[in-house]
Amino acid sequence: MHYLDIELDGIDENGKEKKYKLSDFKGENIVLYFYPEDDTPTCTEEAHKFRDAMEKLKKYARVIGVSANNIKDHLEFKTKHNLNFILLSDKLNELKKAFDDHKKHVSDIERTTFILDKEGNVVKTWEKVDVDGHIEEIIEYFEKNK
Repeated sequence: MHYLDIELDGIDENGKEKKYKLSDFKGENIVLYFYPEDDTPTCTEEAHKFRDAMEKLKKYARVIGVSANNIKDHLEFKTKHNLNFILLSDKLNELKKAFDDHKKHVSDIERTTFILDKEGNVVKTWEKVDVDGHIEEIIEYFEKNK
């Protein structure tokens, strides 16, 4: 199955539960970031950085966070930290595995960000992301590739 067609449970920007496929976002660039676990120190810091940069990021792309946490955990994480982007629950690691082909290194738990163009093609990958400066790298990528 192609990664655009994998259907996952998610929480939208307003906290509503919904089913999503990445193909739902055709016509939009996507910043798809995989993170290990809700409400852990580094994952929370990363989510805060995406949240706080949303005004800039939304000019270029829709932000979607993905982890193996369930919807209940995602909703608690979103509410507690006032997150303003979609969170997907990849409990069976289906989406993560589908993106492994776009990575040089494959591991079970890894912080990775992909940029998908308006057709859903992976055009940029960051592996083993350091959350410090990462948002700036994403914005710089979009500014250079308008």
